Formats: sequence, C-alpha cells, structure tokens
Amino acid sequence: MGNVDAIVVKDLWKTFKLPHEKRNTLFESITGIFDGKQGYEEFVALKDINFTVNKGEAIGIIGENGCGKSTLLKVIANIFRPTKGSVKINGKITPFLELGVGFQPDLTAKENIYIYGAIMGLSDREIDARLEEILDFSGLKRFEDTKLKNFSSGMQVRLAFATAIQTNPEILLMDEVLAVGDMEFQQKCMDVFQRYIKEKKTIVFVSHDLNSVRRFCSKALLLRHGEQVAFGDTNEIIDKYVYGVDAEDSTENVESEQESGELINLNDDVVGKKRRWGTKKVVITGVKFIDKFGRESTMFNSGDSMTIRIEYDVNEAVEEIQIGIAVYSDNDIMCYGTNTDLRGYVVDNASGSNEINLIIHNLTMMEGKFHLTVAAHSKEHEPYDWRDKQFSFNVVKNGNDAGFFDIPCEWKQ
Repeated sequence: MGNVDAIVVKDLWKTFKLPHEKRNTLFESITGIFDGKQGYEEFVALKDINFTVNKGEAIGIIGENGCGKSTLLKVIANIFRPTKGSVKINGKITPFLELGVGFQPDLTAKENIYIYGAIMGLSDREIDARLEEILDFSGLKRFEDTKLKNFSSGMQVRLAFATAIQTNPEILLMDEVLAVGDMEFQQKCMDVFQRYIKEKKTIVFVSHDLNSVRRFCSKALLLRHGEQVAFGDTNEIIDKYVYGVDAEDSTENVESEQESGELINLNDDVVGKKRRWGTKKVVITGVKFIDKFGRESTMFNSGDSMTIRIEYDVNEAVEEIQIGIAVYSDNDIMCYGTNTDLRGYVVDNASGSNEINLIIHNLTMMEGKFHLTVAAHSKEHEPYDWRDKQFSFNVVKNGNDAGFFDIPCEWKQ
C-alpha cells in the first residue's frame, strides 16, 4: 500500500497589501481614489511553493527570519487564505502557532484553561477529565486560582502548551513551540514531541534550532525570500542552508576587515586597539574558509571539515617563515592555537604570491561565532604581518550534547 498524502501544497502564492500612507479624513480617502496612485504596495510573502507531506511524516521548515516560514504554516492552518494555488488537507489539524491567543488576563489560570481548551476543540467534559493533568504538566498547580495578568509570559505559554497537547491531533503544525519555558519544561516539550513522532502523527515543524529539525524530521523544506529553495532529506537540506545554495551565497565577505581587495594599512587601529602590525617582509593578503564542498563559506556544521586558506606575498628575502593561527570565542577566550613550526611544516619562502592550507578534519566546537588571528613571523618571532582577530566564521550545532566543545565519548557497562 502506497503512502497517503496528509498535506499537499501546490503552486502556492501569498501576497499581502501594505498601505503606503494613513488616510484620516473622508476628503483624503475620496481624493485618494482619483489621484491615480495606489494606496498600497504588494508584498509577495510566498512564491510558488510545492511539496507533499505523507501521513505519519515529520518535516521541518527552515530559513532565515522573514523567509515566509510562519506565513506558510498559517496558510496551511487556514488562518491565511492563499492568493494563488491550493493546500489540500487530509486529517484533523491542530495548530501550535501563537500559543495563548484568546487568554483573558482578568480570569484565573483554571478559567483560561477552559477558554483555551474550547478554542483548541476540547469539550468541557474533556477538560474536566484532564484539568489536573494540564496543571501538573504546566507546573502551575498552586497558581490555578491566580489571575493570568499576574503570570509571566513564560508561565502563560506553559499553560497554553499544556492545554493544547490534550487534543488528539492527526496533523500538528508547530512554530518554535519547543523553545518555550525553562530547560526542564523544554525537555517536557521534547518528550511530547518524541511521543508524537512514535505515534506517527503528521508534523510540520518550523524552527531555527537545526539540531531539533535534524533529530526529529526525516525531510525539510528550505525557504529563502519566500521562495522554495529545496525540499528533501533533512541532512542534505540543512547542508544547503548552512553552506549556501550557490557560489554567490557561499562567498560572503570572509575577509571581514578587508574592503574591495585593498590591503589594510599595517598600522591601522580599530576602536583604539591595534589590529594589525609587522615589518611587511611577508604580507598576508587574504584568508578564506573552505567548506567540505570545496567552496568559500563562513558557515559550518559542527563536526564537519574546514580548510583555512592563507594567501601571502613574500616581499623581501627571508630565511624562514612561520605561519600561525589562533581561534577565539565571541567573548574573547582563546580556544586553540598552532603554527607551522609546532607542526613541523616548512613554509615556502619563495618571493611573490603563495598560499598555504590548514586542514581541520573535524570542527569540535559545538556552536557560535569564532574569530581568527593569522600571523606570519620569523622563527625568532619577528612579526612580518600579524592580523589580530580580523576574520571570523560561524559553527552551527549538530548534536544533542550541551557545552562549548564536542568530546568524542561513549557510555559502557
């Protein structure tokens, strides 16, 4: 028996009308009709989206802020109507989108459970039977008779999530809901999500947490500026997102302190702190980060390979050249340093333009932005060209562990 379609999105477009100006009087409204100018412009939020979700399948929707992820979920949930195209649904949908919509601040937590439960399609009898479970899950049992206006925003979202999961959905639409509350509550959310996966619920999941998408979703949809870039195997789609979809995207301005290929003056200061110095006998002309596909990039998955390509000019005859790097975290902690001398590598000192590659087989950083110092100097540490934290790259988490660095390990009994 073949797969059964739960969601079919075909040739989907969604356009919004954005007003140019506010008209406050009847005269302004009437003259606006005859002045030949439109009072709005069209914003295309989604452009020709096509994908199918099979029953029991979990897919993730990823992309930068403003790419149309949440808009797409709202169209699927029938909150927005498509401008063109169609969305066909086969099953009961439960949208976990804007949790807590409909809450009344002057009513108690318990009263709001009944209101929100009704919005989510639960009868009073069903809520009666599950009230204690909702309060226990949210961790708000002792606040059940407290007015909602006295709750923090986090407490309100916990109450909404605990109520929403009492439904028996066939299709779930989830927008960043696993990131609500504190770490303990987030783990509860993860456990519920894991249960839904095991029960073969159909799930469409929007998240910036690529690790969660990789962990739970077999397929992913990548959006960019409202357009569908790719849809397919999650690992392949995340690679497209992290490493770029074409050469133009993957070659961001890696030389962050260099402009238009011009060399920074060796005595330049940045915000009162010297960032570059040296004798100019050897000059570092460029630094590139090369990803596992052989393309220049500034975004890398944790655990993937990275090559640091250092380009340099030998302007004067020197007996020996040492080239070194140092990696710093975003809060200026030195994470790692090495040079060619420490690794027993002899650098080519021929006059003219040269390059050298440092091949990193496995990026052990978990995630974050990292800054790179690159230096060329003599064996006696006379600086030829020292470029202090003038380059940077980003690492995206690719695993479930916590912390700063990945340590290869395994549990045994």
